[in-house]
Amino acid sequence: MARPRRNQSASGSNDNDGQNQTVNGNDGSNGARNSRPTRNITGPQSALTDFLASHNISARQIRDDADRRRQAVAQQNSSETNGTSNANDDPTPAPLPPARVARRQSTRDEGEQETPEKLAQKEKALAKIKASKAFKKRKKDADEESDFDDDEIARAIFNERHAPLPGQMENCEICDKRFTVTPYSVQGPNGGLLCAPCGRQIAKERQGEKPKKKAPRRQTAGIGSRRAAQSRLLDGSVGTLSLATLCVQTLAKNVELAESLGDLPEHLVDKIARIFSKRRLLSPDTLPLFLQPSTQTIHIYDGAKLGEQELISIFQIAPGLKHFKARCVVQFKDEVMDYVLSRDTSMESFYLHGANLLSEDKLHEFLRAQGSYLRNLQIYYTDKHVGDETIGVVREHCPNLKRLKIEHNQKMTDKGVKALANVTCLEHLGLHLDNSPSSPAIRKAVSGSGPNLKTLSLSIVPNADDSVLDAIHMTCRSLSKLRITESHLMTDDGFAALFTGWQNPPLTFIDLEKCRYVSAMQPRQNDDLVGLCSNGFKALMAHSGPRLRYLNVHACRNISREAFEEVFDGDSTYPELRRLKISFCEEVTDYLLSCIVRSCPNIKEVNVFGCMKVRDVRVPRGIILVGVPNAQGMITEGKH
Repeated sequence: MARPRRNQSASGSNDNDGQNQTVNGNDGSNGARNSRPTRNITGPQSALTDFLASHNISARQIRDDADRRRQAVAQQNSSETNGTSNANDDPTPAPLPPARVARRQSTRDEGEQETPEKLAQKEKALAKIKASKAFKKRKKDADEESDFDDDEIARAIFNERHAPLPGQMENCEICDKRFTVTPYSVQGPNGGLLCAPCGRQIAKERQGEKPKKKAPRRQTAGIGSRRAAQSRLLDGSVGTLSLATLCVQTLAKNVELAESLGDLPEHLVDKIARIFSKRRLLSPDTLPLFLQPSTQTIHIYDGAKLGEQELISIFQIAPGLKHFKARCVVQFKDEVMDYVLSRDTSMESFYLHGANLLSEDKLHEFLRAQGSYLRNLQIYYTDKHVGDETIGVVREHCPNLKRLKIEHNQKMTDKGVKALANVTCLEHLGLHLDNSPSSPAIRKAVSGSGPNLKTLSLSIVPNADDSVLDAIHMTCRSLSKLRITESHLMTDDGFAALFTGWQNPPLTFIDLEKCRYVSAMQPRQNDDLVGLCSNGFKALMAHSGPRLRYLNVHACRNISREAFEEVFDGDSTYPELRRLKISFCEEVTDYLLSCIVRSCPNIKEVNVFGCMKVRDVRVPRGIILVGVPNAQGMITEGKH
């Protein structure tokens, strides 16, 4: 049996690159033999040969690389020997420190072993490293007394990024011992890697040189940071926090340690509830803090995390509940109302916000059952579940109702607004309807319930005209609060007529925001004096100025500078005025603000958003100026 011949190269060694070798019988002596076709003679292959071939690894390439490395080392040794003999005739020169040897060695290797193409690529990489954040940070952290220049720092970063991978062999930078690189190998002073003994030694030295980290400075709650201080100013809190406020904030920070609020006063419980709402802390776990069998008032300012069972538990734990206020309670559904109706309760105040899943029939059933006890009824964001029929139920079953507010409702129309004229027991009326009511409907409602009204709020009524102002002037005699916003038909003459000779006592709260002329073609030309202008503003201040505490004329841009200066001339004072909103009134200047400060000795907050003529005003201490366009913020100086 013929044994197959083994394929051999001309050097007599096996070719393990996974390719079948061709043997040509050409010895250069016979031309006929040169024309003989080549023969592929294939012999048996080992497992190692098959493995290398499957991974595209060439044994010949490995051998050539090893030869090149040996040749480079030989050239390096010879160059070192020649350089040493030429530099000094002494055959035994003093040895250099290992760190400097490594630095010279790395420099020599880079200059002699790399091709011009590789050198160009390396220079490009070093230039890119010098522009990186890592280079800037390394240069900043470097010792000022060190002699490392930018090139050495960049080269060190380059060597770190091109360090040998774990599993490869490397020489220790300090002792030059051959070792296997691992993921835990320590980096040496010059960017090389260290063996395990040298790595442990250098780690101990570095550990002793590390400075101790400073503990972060803890800031006192509410007064530590600038942002918290500005937030307090916007909330109207100026000066040192009270002890009660600090205790409430401490409780909010450690709510998981609290078991109950005990017998705290009602105003402190309300403050805690507000802080819990602001920090989104009210949940099924913290709700029991506000509930006791003797609880008669509960205010939930953010019930987004409460489910049906938590809302039902409120009426289970507190059967004698009198005043219920809940905002953002989406889960207040018919099932919760069924349980409320099953209890023997007599609520006097019912405030519901965001319960748009509660059906109108269940609300009517509640009004029929509890209407005789109700004094306050406030319903917000109910979509299309409260309509004109609800006003009829209120008129029939709520004879003692004093406060009624229906806002952000999509179902009520002029029919329901007109029906309010029959609810003559009302003292506080507030409407904010998506279906803007007409002037006749508002006029009829005001004429019917106006004699007893103490507060009237008509938000976003673009269709209301001067006839509504005439009805208020003729009917209302006990108002202390008036809000009419975004009216585009009321005129300056109508406002002047309202406040001139009005038998109503001076108001303490006036909000006429965005009662202005609106035109996209001629926004600044207002020949018909639509909205609150100069005469109406002067009549307003002449009637209610001495008792006024809150005034909002936001975006009433047709009030002239002369009218402002006449009202705040320094001779007329308004001692009760605390908050003033004159944003987007274009004639407000630094001089006018100084006049306001002199005429209002107890003013606390002034809003001047959009007043571009306010540039460098100085505000006395204790006054909050919001909206300065020059980004200086709330500047305080001196004393009142």
